[in-house]
Amino acid sequence: MRADRLVSLVLLLRQHGRLSATTLARELEVSTRTVLRDIDALSAAGVPVYAERGRHGGFTLLPGFRTELTGLNHDEALALLVAGSRRGAQAFGLGSALASAMRKVVDALPEGQRATAAGAARRLLIDPETDALARRLVTEELPDAVVTEVRRAVFAGHRLRIRYAAAGRNPEWRTVDPIGLVTVRDQGYLLATRAGADRTYRLSRVLAAEELAEPAQRPEGVDLDLAWQERSRRFRAGGDQVTVLVRVDPARREDLVGSAVAVLAEEGGAEDDTEGRLRLEVTFQDPRHAEWALWQLATSTEVLAPQWLRDSLHDRAAAVAARYGAPSPERTPSA
Repeated sequence: MRADRLVSLVLLLRQHGRLSATTLARELEVSTRTVLRDIDALSAAGVPVYAERGRHGGFTLLPGFRTELTGLNHDEALALLVAGSRRGAQAFGLGSALASAMRKVVDALPEGQRATAAGAARRLLIDPETDALARRLVTEELPDAVVTEVRRAVFAGHRLRIRYAAAGRNPEWRTVDPIGLVTVRDQGYLLATRAGADRTYRLSRVLAAEELAEPAQRPEGVDLDLAWQERSRRFRAGGDQVTVLVRVDPARREDLVGSAVAVLAEEGGAEDDTEGRLRLEVTFQDPRHAEWALWQLATSTEVLAPQWLRDSLHDRAAAVAARYGAPSPERTPSA
């Protein structure tokens, strides 16, 4: 770990020219005392780093101390920088390692490419923290020690013991054979088998993890993309799914499809549909999911079947109308 930190320290000085011990400590996530010890170690090893005194002083390197990474063209360098801006690495506990790697890539590029690629990367934004409606995207916080242990077991091909808190259940210890890690919309998942059966574990629900010395029972090769698609398909087909026949405003079709589990059938508006609405047969995970999703679409949709869902939405709408039908109990304060 210290060798990696020393390299990162040198790269930070290469890219910024002069940095204070406080700034270096913040970037490297260590104490200022550790930074000072690292500076001494670099000097002893012959790295030309020295301190500049004064109000705007700090640590800096002699000009020209760098290595170059050849063979990368502009688009390849830009692709690396854009990939490094994604938050997916956070799901696997690799955020700090990714930041360090990007510093090394930028520093190792030839001078002309370094300035051009870094400038172009600042013109691209990948997965911002909020969407166009200012809704903040939730990123799960994962304990570094837990994710590191899971990652080690996956890469080493060892069995893994985890304390897992499944939804609605008390946490339990279980031993699994890890296959791989998947991140979807900033949420990390562990694909594994348990007693020969496929299992998918959400990393945010792993409370503790322990890599075992025993080799994992898993195939040598694996297509994670195919495995994820298959498990997703089984998930969508499970549970207490309900099928709903609905008319929808074409302008809200994508909202309906995006909230449904699957679309079974679709056709244009019926001849007697003067509003030109589309008719879709869709499935939802369970009755609660169906009612919630269709309520969001308000009058843009109309449930044709089943009748119990029509009744449920009617009762909910009637309750809202009754609540707002009476005058407000509080008056708006006068200006």
